[in-house]
Amino acid sequence: MKKREVAVEKQSLFMRFLNGVEVVGNKLPDPVTIFFILWFVVIAISAIVAKSGVSAVHPGTGETVTGVNLLSKEQLQLFLNNIVTNFTGFAPLGLVLVTMLGAGLAEKVGMMEVMLKSVADKIPAKLVTAAIIFIGIMANAVADAGFVVFPPLAALIFLGLGRHPLTGMFAAYAGVAAGFSANLIISMLDALVAGFTIPAAQIIDPNYTSTPAMNYYFLIASCFVLTAVGTFVTERYVAPRFDGTPYEDTGYDANAEVTPKEKKALKCAGISVLIYAAIVVALCIGPNAFMKDPETGSLLASAAPLMAGMVPLITLLFFIPGIVYGIVAGKIKNDKDVAALLYESMAGMGSYIVLAFAAGQFLALFNSSNLSSLLAIKGAEWLKGVGLTGPVLIVVFVLFAGFINLFVGSCSAKWAIMAPIFVPMFMLLGYSPALTQMAYRIGDSITNPISPIFTYFPVILAYAKKYDKNMGIGTIMSAMLPFSLLFAVAWIIVLVIFMQFNIPLGPSGPIYYK
Repeated sequence: MKKREVAVEKQSLFMRFLNGVEVVGNKLPDPVTIFFILWFVVIAISAIVAKSGVSAVHPGTGETVTGVNLLSKEQLQLFLNNIVTNFTGFAPLGLVLVTMLGAGLAEKVGMMEVMLKSVADKIPAKLVTAAIIFIGIMANAVADAGFVVFPPLAALIFLGLGRHPLTGMFAAYAGVAAGFSANLIISMLDALVAGFTIPAAQIIDPNYTSTPAMNYYFLIASCFVLTAVGTFVTERYVAPRFDGTPYEDTGYDANAEVTPKEKKALKCAGISVLIYAAIVVALCIGPNAFMKDPETGSLLASAAPLMAGMVPLITLLFFIPGIVYGIVAGKIKNDKDVAALLYESMAGMGSYIVLAFAAGQFLALFNSSNLSSLLAIKGAEWLKGVGLTGPVLIVVFVLFAGFINLFVGSCSAKWAIMAPIFVPMFMLLGYSPALTQMAYRIGDSITNPISPIFTYFPVILAYAKKYDKNMGIGTIMSAMLPFSLLFAVAWIIVLVIFMQFNIPLGPSGPIYYK
């Protein structure tokens, strides 16, 4: 494939800026090399911080957090002992590989290609981009699996429409990552953040109670606003930089007709999905349902089999119809054919596995050094001392949360530190815990797609290399930056409107604390 070139004539200043970001970003070393460099940077900084005696009091536990010198003999020995577990414990690794067992088989057997051709014929071309953004936003309801499953599917949808697959992939990734805190349903994430918000509010008001749905009305409004903004960004800033440029030939023939045999196989696969879904739903019904948390009886609790087992459930969602499709279509005749398809689906994951190794070591070192906790606590203390009030304070808090998210990826880890500081502080200023939580969630979402240390950045990079072997960090960041910027602007405007007109954010989610 020839190197992708983007015409610069008659482009806006912002488009030229994005092209510049891409050029500069792609001059950086390979992402694997960058992570190796970051190892030594973190180790050096940890030694300086530890020797300087920097410390902070964790607002949640009351414990004093100090920098850990990673150059000490003990820490170096610990790192050496844990290199393997740092790799195998890298959160997205198992999720990606297990999910690919199902999704990869469904793709290799041909089911995904036939299904997407059938779907593409029924959706008006002008609505496809909006549909992808919307589905990407909704995909956070299935936890992190949305990052793994949807972007490559969106790439195939665009490919089937004769458009550049990376345009669809990046739109889907932006929807899942930047729209992480918008949805039409209450998900595990809502329960997770509320689990830190409510105890933090009880520091000021021991009788305070609320529900995981405290932001629900705002989340619904956000879905439609971000879908519109994401569609605009895709067509205005992303598509012009990719559509019409070359990409790797993956063997996908968008013009091939779906045969009667393939239609029959797809129909049988669809029936198998309905049967599988019915079984899962049945396992969720009843006071002692299999999919509920045995202790709380909740389907949304992190310990509930429905949530904890989401990855294998999604794997089966692809694996079962893939097998059925293959048998009916005549592409699977015995177990050896299934094994061969699984081998083939995993063969392309080599680059991601190498990236996961390097990224896993970096995140382990960063967390072991306590630099992530110190950064969040010290930053929160700084913001607390700024002395701002009103909507300006909320906007600054959103931007601060977005900045911290560039360095500390875990939503819950950051909120565990920040909630005990900001929820009580904002309550004393007259703002409800629901407002503080929503402002945090906006900031936590908008910078996800542009953070190279975000745990799913290596995933999207590995997927993108399928269509462009020269794909670099700069290309992805330049494609994601407009989403982050305009999502931030739109989301902040919506939040300020809710504040100005005193619109409840959700049930038990007022704007002001009284």
